[in-house]
Amino acid sequence: MDKRLDGHFRVSSCSSFEGGREEGELDGRSWRGQNEKGQVGEENFESGREEEEEDIEALSPTAVLPERWDVLGLGQAMVDFSGMVDDEFLERLGLEKGTRKVVNHEERGRVLRAMDGCSYKAAAGGSLSNSLVALARLGCKPISGPALNVAMAGSVGSDPLGGFYRAKLRRANVNFLSAPVKDGTTGTVIVLTTPDAQRTMLSYQGTSSSVNYDPCLATIVSKTNILVVEGYLFELPDTIKTITRACEAARRSGALVAITASDVSCIERHYDDFWEIVENYADVVFANSDEARALCDFAPEESAISAARYLSHFVPLVSVTDGPRGSYIGVKGEAVYIPPFPCVPVDTCGAGDAYASGILYGILRGISDLKGMGTLAARIAATVVGQRGTRLRVHDALKLAESFAFNLEINTIRSDVGSDHVSSL
Repeated sequence: MDKRLDGHFRVSSCSSFEGGREEGELDGRSWRGQNEKGQVGEENFESGREEEEEDIEALSPTAVLPERWDVLGLGQAMVDFSGMVDDEFLERLGLEKGTRKVVNHEERGRVLRAMDGCSYKAAAGGSLSNSLVALARLGCKPISGPALNVAMAGSVGSDPLGGFYRAKLRRANVNFLSAPVKDGTTGTVIVLTTPDAQRTMLSYQGTSSSVNYDPCLATIVSKTNILVVEGYLFELPDTIKTITRACEAARRSGALVAITASDVSCIERHYDDFWEIVENYADVVFANSDEARALCDFAPEESAISAARYLSHFVPLVSVTDGPRGSYIGVKGEAVYIPPFPCVPVDTCGAGDAYASGILYGILRGISDLKGMGTLAARIAATVVGQRGTRLRVHDALKLAESFAFNLEINTIRSDVGSDHVSSL
């Protein structure tokens, strides 16, 4: 992909990608507990009816992989289990309510066995996968440009959960391209919510704790227009080497590199590693206001716009969200304010992931007006905030894409004098 001086991007899109069911897909089944070896069994699993219906609405993938990918996400592949429990359930398992805890294989099995009979759902989770699914749904039809090809790489095991993760993303038109690790166990996050809305989270890394740079990943990166690296990967041992090599390969092939900040504590623990990648490879950085301040090493009272301006001295385009106060897009030491799009908030989880998908969509569609790009991102975020669940729904994505195409046509007729442009990418 060429990064032209006029701020537009020349990108190549090909036909849609490989589809069909794959071995290990467990949608629509119920799972209960684990077997004697502690591996998740296949007998009583329910994956969430609403998400199923949304996936069925998506365009059916073809059997042919594209020659190039518009976006490749490199991140953690974790299956989320979410269920409603009472305080007695937590006490019985010795879990402290409202905490986050890393568990081992046996502890995970004990919790899942205890959930036998409880109502819970599973999803191909993760911040990056939320953004990729939203982007794929925005670009699933050739509106204002060719249909987008979206993929993810990471690490899943050859267990049923790994097959479930890959299949769920594929049904949402996101191809998971990394081969499963033989005899590996896919990582999970168990979210237990009590009636007072407090969430207790149990994380099991499994195979997801290691993402290797192999010839397969090298080939995929060389055929990608935008590489998006999830910040949570900086937490994994030795994965910084994979991130560096992937970013180097992306640069050699002319791709853009985008980094998601992901988490304040992660930035603080791996500050030097973050800056090594951001300063040397990043074309785009996604962060919320707290994460942006952490990257800048700013005090909590510093404003989000100050952080956006500072970071834009090092990165061509910086996206900083500031919750209900709006967001900022920083370029060349300046920042454009994007007001929040009006909505009645239902669930703010996933808002930042949705916003990032809007920025990526705007870049891929060649928009150079920062206000227009940010406004689209804010509308997408507001749509997700106004619903239950973290994923942009198919019908909402199509409406947003059509509205964006209409506004893009109107704006190309008008004069661009006085508008803010992406001239640094």
